Amino acid sequence: MIKIGVIGAGHLGKIHLQLLKNNPNFTLVGFYDINQNTCEKVSHDYQIPYFHSLEELVNQVDAVDIVTPTPSHFEIAKLAITQLKHVFIEKPVTETIEQAKYLNKLVQEAGVIAQVGHVERFNPALLALDGYAYEPLFLEVHRLAQWNPRGTDVSVILDLMIHDIDVVLSLVHSTVKKVSANGVAVISDTPDIANARIEFHNGTVANLTASRISMKNMRKLRFFQKNAYISIDFLDKKTEIITIHEDEKNIKNLAMTHKFEFNGKVKYLEIEYPTIPAVNSIGLELEEFARCIKEKSTPKVTLEDGYKALLLAYQVIESIGHYGV
Repeated sequence: MIKIGVIGAGHLGKIHLQLLKNNPNFTLVGFYDINQNTCEKVSHDYQIPYFHSLEELVNQVDAVDIVTPTPSHFEIAKLAITQLKHVFIEKPVTETIEQAKYLNKLVQEAGVIAQVGHVERFNPALLALDGYAYEPLFLEVHRLAQWNPRGTDVSVILDLMIHDIDVVLSLVHSTVKKVSANGVAVISDTPDIANARIEFHNGTVANLTASRISMKNMRKLRFFQKNAYISIDFLDKKTEIITIHEDEKNIKNLAMTHKFEFNGKVKYLEIEYPTIPAVNSIGLELEEFARCIKEKSTPKVTLEDGYKALLLAYQVIESIGHYGV
């Protein structure tokens, strides 16, 4: 069993504590939080021991789960990695691009497993596409949230849009050519709503919108490719695949088919609703962390992935203008 400790016992940290406590792959040694009152309350409520110092916790475990505010990620991860501990780091991986690059170097030298908590990669609606051949040419993403002061220490790009930046980078197998963006600070001191257009060298275009001042919550991704349209609802866990066939023999489900004519040719429109796996996204990413430690394999979301998402997020921020992020 992997001895693990959680660092940070806020809203998300408590979710991680509960999941790790019930995960047979881990022995949850305890947790540490900078706030003593939080430590005492969480320890009492969850019946999990806490440590009085970060160093004391790191010394007692094989791996750490870092669920603290982003500005503290770097120093905590650096301490753990240099002591040859495996690290799970919530997104964004670090506060700056240079910090992410340095951590990546440390991980390679130490030979430990490092995974970044871009949880949407484990969303069942996205997992439903496993095994499906996709080659998106245009992507449209909306991530809208009602106002919540939590997370407003950074712009909406680092708070919300970075989820979709990571997903888009995982779907588009090309490098970024151009970024253009705009955003407005409405309530906080940094952009609360932003839109980014990302152009890739292979011709693919992604249009991302993120807002934390919306009247309702929405997390949707739609993408278009030759003869296909895919819609993913991250919030309601729904996936729809619409494919155009020229041969009726290629259709999997005749009951969900529409026949039409275009330019004198008969075509068939097939609608699929793939099975959505019944999984907990955070629980699944922690399972992935355990598996990679045991098998010494590469996580689905590496520290390099976290670095690339952060790099593109800052390109979006730079395109908007130099806000205090």
